[in-house]
Amino acid sequence: MSTQMLFQIQLVLGYVAWLLCFGAYGLPWLDSLDRMATQRAIATLHSFRFFGLVFLLPGVVGPNLPAGFAMFAAYGDFATGVLAILALLTVRVRPLFWAFIVAFNLVGMADLVVDYYHAIQAGLPEHAEQLGATYAIPIIYVPLLMITHIAAFWFLLRPSKARPEPSRAIPSPSPQP
Repeated sequence: MSTQMLFQIQLVLGYVAWLLCFGAYGLPWLDSLDRMATQRAIATLHSFRFFGLVFLLPGVVGPNLPAGFAMFAAYGDFATGVLAILALLTVRVRPLFWAFIVAFNLVGMADLVVDYYHAIQAGLPEHAEQLGATYAIPIIYVPLLMITHIAAFWFLLRPSKARPEPSRAIPSPSPQP
């Protein structure tokens, strides 16, 4: 099987596995939280995107990893991670928090889309070995990031859930056997 075919199969399966996991566990959990807690949870995951700078480390990636792909991926991830951290640091200043939530999701999703474009243009799937130790990032980590960006936008744009009002009725005593 070719390198390109292996890469593409693994990428698709990465999305399938994360969608199954997220649908069964992540989405119901996030849906049970209030609007702010949902976005904080997603921002916490994305706050680790500073790790994308690893695409610039010689010896970690192959010497022929396309520079255009590596630079954009590294700095796009870094910017997204910093914006997510800023969102978490400003949670008590609501307007700033929401601005950083929107910013990290816009920058982060744009980064992933452009990274896919750069990877295809550079023929990266045919030379996936150049990813070296970072091979797992696009296969395992990126699908989760893309899915959670979509979820973040979905939770941002949907109408707020109506919270049930507490009952003011006096509970009746339990029947005695």
